[in-house]
Amino acid sequence: MSTLVNPLEDRIALVTGGGSGIGEAICRRLDADGATVVVLDRIAAAAELTAGTLRKAEARVADVSDSAAVDEVIAEVASTYGRLDILVNNAGVRGGQEAEDAFGRLDTRLAELRTDGTATTTVDATVNISDEAWRDMLAVHLDGTFYCTRAALRVMTEQRSGVIVNVSSICGLTGCEHLPHYSAAKGGIQALTRAVARDVAPYGIRVNCVAPGYIETPLGSVIGGRMRADLEERIAMGRFGLPREIADTVAFLAGDAGSYFTGQTLSPNGGLVIA
Repeated sequence: MSTLVNPLEDRIALVTGGGSGIGEAICRRLDADGATVVVLDRIAAAAELTAGTLRKAEARVADVSDSAAVDEVIAEVASTYGRLDILVNNAGVRGGQEAEDAFGRLDTRLAELRTDGTATTTVDATVNISDEAWRDMLAVHLDGTFYCTRAALRVMTEQRSGVIVNVSSICGLTGCEHLPHYSAAKGGIQALTRAVARDVAPYGIRVNCVAPGYIETPLGSVIGGRMRADLEERIAMGRFGLPREIADTVAFLAGDAGSYFTGQTLSPNGGLVIA
């Protein structure tokens, strides 16, 4: 069987959070596979930088937690290109200083082992998360995924085809200590994926989810010290993943090779052992 050189040729893809990290890697992979890529980011310079390095791409600016802005951008993309074939909901936030402080507290706890070898833990994160931090985390990750999906489906149901790939996290599968708001948002994305996939399958639309393990991104860079060493010991491959490795999984689900996948969550995590 021959392999297409450009399996996504003539397809229009929109990637949220495409200005950096995993989103940038996804844009590069879809571009390499032949798609025309719309790089969406709330930071104009980041979107433009990514788009400027691609073969066929343009930059768009919107905050995915703003439903009106999302509706406008996706309507404009559909008007410009006449269709929307692939939506990748990748936009996210790492939680700001509160998350960095939580990682610091957890690293301290991991350094204070009990005599039986288990690490101490606390309820600091759940108790100290502010209403604003909780709402901001869910607004970008979960609300944003819903808003973009809803807007894209207005286009995809009319054309009776399309693929949506949502980016979740291992935290949505297992829950991550000191990140209850992030875990809740990412778990919600997985549930949303399953529900929407069942609704839209009769329209020829597939909806799947990727739940990465620990990846070398700006969020991953916050994890250091004893916590990182502990995580790497639990990963069979002994290392954090690379953004391009997540992009490869997204490209599989977005293309025809993943044609019998819908409502599924794939977790590229290097063989992470779940305690």
